[in-house]
Amino acid sequence: MSSASPAFLMRLMASTFSIAEKAQTIVQQVMSGGDLGIVEKTGANDLQTKADRLVQISICSSLARKFPKLTIIGEEELPSQDVDEGLIEAGQSEEVLKYSCPAQYSHIKEDEIVVWVDPLDGTKEYTEGLLDHVTVLIGIAYDGKAIAGVINQPYYNYQAGAGAVLGRTIWGVLNLGVFGIQLKEVPEGKHIIITTRSHSSRLVNDCVCAMNADEVIRVGGAGNKVIQLIEGKASAYVFASPGCKKWDTCAPEAILHAVSGKLTDIHGNPLQYHKDVKYMNSGGVLATLRNFDYYASRVPDSVKKELVP
Repeated sequence: MSSASPAFLMRLMASTFSIAEKAQTIVQQVMSGGDLGIVEKTGANDLQTKADRLVQISICSSLARKFPKLTIIGEEELPSQDVDEGLIEAGQSEEVLKYSCPAQYSHIKEDEIVVWVDPLDGTKEYTEGLLDHVTVLIGIAYDGKAIAGVINQPYYNYQAGAGAVLGRTIWGVLNLGVFGIQLKEVPEGKHIIITTRSHSSRLVNDCVCAMNADEVIRVGGAGNKVIQLIEGKASAYVFASPGCKKWDTCAPEAILHAVSGKLTDIHGNPLQYHKDVKYMNSGGVLATLRNFDYYASRVPDSVKKELVP
């Protein structure tokens, strides 16, 4: 890289990487402490824990302190409060800063960015001990498009036994690449569908059935599902429901697109991430690493009619 100061996007990514690592520590500490502080938001399948609250405060406060002109939108509605300095992460990843910013993003300014934060994606699974489903998502959008993202898996390797390194952070930028994960594809001709574990419905099931899958995997977390696509454990992520929000999809979409995958709504429309956009992905989600058109062509018209984007 040249001796010139790194482009804003890369400085933001370097800080976001370190902030995601801090989030990992918080998530692990809350779990090991034994008191998850669970509250229901809209029902038994829509939970919030102490980890959700502390991680959102940590991510949003750390970013806002360093980059005060950012627009930051987090999942949790939390009251204004004094922030514990122990939650602030001021560091930045020197490894991320080794990479040059893609030319088309090199002139982006701080006030042109929207950051979408899901502090704990897969909260229900977290409360049930399904820790490999859990991710921390920080998505970066410019001009309404997801262009970069960080996904932390606090419990990656947690079943690997003694000596295994617990947790990992994956990051990516469009036209630069994805780092921290090994790309692998599902064997050709194999159709493995990954879908929701706890938010199923008639529409979801109708759409999954239409895919004529060899196998259907039901797991929690949008971040987790996209990771399964990138690692070749599933070929399509199908969610024919308005259940997920922009903070669920921004970081995973950016990372998937950075390895030439595709994520849209169930109609094939791109998702928008402007600061004034509605939070709900009311048109559902369809994502693949490869062969997007094959899966898109199998979405039933009856499902499309019921899911208004």
